[in-house]
Amino acid sequence: MKLITFTVPCYNSAAYMDHCIETLLTAGEDAEIILVDDGSKDDTGKIADAYAEKYPTIVRVIHQENGGHGEGVNQGIRNATGVYFKVVDSDDWLDKDAMHEVMAYLRRQMELAEPTDMVIGNYVYEKVHEGTRTVMGYKNVFPVGEEFGWDDTKHFHQSQYLLMHSVIYRTELLQDLGLKLPEHTFYVDNIFVFKPLPSVRTMYYLDVDMYRYFIGREDQSVNEKVMYARRDQQLRVTRIMIDAMNDAEIESKKLERYMLNYLSMMMCICSIFLRMEKTDENEENRAAIWEYLKEKNPELYKRVKNTALNWGTNIPTEAGRQFGLAAYHIAQKIFKFN
Repeated sequence: MKLITFTVPCYNSAAYMDHCIETLLTAGEDAEIILVDDGSKDDTGKIADAYAEKYPTIVRVIHQENGGHGEGVNQGIRNATGVYFKVVDSDDWLDKDAMHEVMAYLRRQMELAEPTDMVIGNYVYEKVHEGTRTVMGYKNVFPVGEEFGWDDTKHFHQSQYLLMHSVIYRTELLQDLGLKLPEHTFYVDNIFVFKPLPSVRTMYYLDVDMYRYFIGREDQSVNEKVMYARRDQQLRVTRIMIDAMNDAEIESKKLERYMLNYLSMMMCICSIFLRMEKTDENEENRAAIWEYLKEKNPELYKRVKNTALNWGTNIPTEAGRQFGLAAYHIAQKIFKFN
């Protein structure tokens, strides 16, 4: 049995996937690296096969018809043999020194009857073309160097969330949950990091800059123009997150508040991108996502609607629309998220 499974969904990644894979190989024989070639049209598949041939005890390759990032993650969850599971996008990478500490902690878990459910590290926005980097850490939220539960956490800042980049889940937890992400859909990383949270009982935080998140490609999913073009997929993901929160049994009030804030952020993003261009279709879709939340859970709807994020981005006038867009662009400059 491997200590950790790294799953790397790859689509036309030939130009940059080597850097990602080389950083994962530093984990050695403790790691299983599953490279999912998602119907690529370039040399991604050949590169992946070459790594599997060179490192047959570490690298596995799955070739599939194009199913999108979510199906790449699904393949990883289905086929993982590691005790822990981490998704790494093919244009990102892991820090060698940070992972040395992370792997040391994971090894200690192998000796325990009940290993930690979720291990957390920092992630770094790497704007390579600008030469800037922004570290997103959690020292203000989590105890450092000890196992803890949701009731031991402190307050998240408004811009502070657990993302796919920062978490390592216990594989069995994901498999027992039956987590399955939708195909042909971007932004499913939000579902991946959101839906399992009520099943997480124990956590451990290492204050190390583990994950390096590359930002800068024009075709990247967080590019503003790309996000606007894929607003239908953002809506699809948000509906799934509404269902997940509505259906979950959330025992901790602190976790409930965190998930409420996360869902509020997703609703805010939907509203902002549906107001970037003033069209009847956008307004109908914006009304529809809020109506979906209201029908699913009227109390949750009230709580989300009344958050500062969503009050400001849904003022029903042209001035309100402009206010929401301006607030988004200010936040974009401050937090450097795309």
